[in-house]
Amino acid sequence: MLNIVFMGTPDFAKESLEAVYNVNYKVLGVVTNPDKPKGRGMQMIPSPVKEFALGKNIPIYQPLKVRNNAEFIEEIKALKPDVICVVAYGKILPKEILEIPKLGCINVHGSLLPKYRGAAPIQWAVINGEKQTGITTMYMDEGMDTGDMILKEIVEIGEEETTGELWNRLAKIGGNLLLKTLELVEQGKAPREKQPENYTLAPMLNKEMAEIKWEEKTSSEIKNLVRGLNPIMGAYTIINDKKVKLWKVKVVALKELAEKGLISIQTIDTSHNGDVLLANDKQGLFLKAKDAAIEVIEMQAEGSKKMNAKDYLRGNKL
Repeated sequence: MLNIVFMGTPDFAKESLEAVYNVNYKVLGVVTNPDKPKGRGMQMIPSPVKEFALGKNIPIYQPLKVRNNAEFIEEIKALKPDVICVVAYGKILPKEILEIPKLGCINVHGSLLPKYRGAAPIQWAVINGEKQTGITTMYMDEGMDTGDMILKEIVEIGEEETTGELWNRLAKIGGNLLLKTLELVEQGKAPREKQPENYTLAPMLNKEMAEIKWEEKTSSEIKNLVRGLNPIMGAYTIINDKKVKLWKVKVVALKELAEKGLISIQTIDTSHNGDVLLANDKQGLFLKAKDAAIEVIEMQAEGSKKMNAKDYLRGNKL
C-alpha cells in the first residue's frame, strides 16, 4: 500500500483527498495553503482540504512558500512518501520536492492537456465555449503543467453548464482517475506520454474581464462569459448607472422578439448594444447584443441578492 503526501487547497482537491483516504492509502500528511480571512468579520477560514484533514486527524502543513523553504522540505523528506499527490495546490513545486518521493509526484489537472495549462483550466474552457474538456493525470516536472501524461478522461460540457457545475463534476472524476493512476503507479504499469507542443494557457482570472464588452462580443461569447464566471465573480453590465451581475442568460433572436410583438423593429434599430430592450415581470429582461438579444434569467442588482430576473422586476423598474 502506498504512503502518500497530499498537496491541495480547494474543494476540487478535497474530492481527490477523500477518494485516496477512503481506499485506505496511508496519507502521511496534507499540505495546503494558509488559512485566509473571509466575510465581514474577516474570520480566518481553513481550506476544504484542511477541514477534511482535521476531521481525519491527518498531520497538516501550511507553509507560506515551498520554494527555498529548507525547513518544510526537510519535514516532507522525513515523511518518506512513496508518492506526492498534487491537486489544485496553487504553487509550482521546486525540484527539491519533486525528487522526494521514489515513485514521483502525480498531478490531477482539470483539462485535456496540453490544452489549458495553468491556474484556471475549467473556467477558460467554459468561457471559450468548448464542447469538451476533461481530467488529465501526469507526472510532475518543474514546468507549469508540462509533465508526462498518465491517464485522461474526456467530459462533455453542457450548453447551459456553468463553471461551478462543471467544477463539481470534474472534481469527482478527478478523484476517481487519481485512484486508477495510483493503482497503475503502484503496479509499475503507469503509461508515460510526452505532451505535444501545441499547448494553450489558462491564466488566472481578473476582475477586469468580468465587465461585458457589448461592442466587442457576440451574444454567444457573452453567454459563455456569464457561464464561465458563475459562481466565481459574475459577469456584469451597467444599467441606469448601477452595476448588475448576470448569473444566467439565454440567447434569443431579435427577429423572434419582434415577431412575437414584444419589441418593435424601430426599438431594435435605434438601440445600442447593451441597452435594455424590454423589462417587465411578465416577459422578463432583454438586453441588446450586436447579433441577438440576451435574455437575463438570473441576476443580482447592486446592493441586492441574487434572484430570478422576473422576480426582481416585480419590485423594481428598469
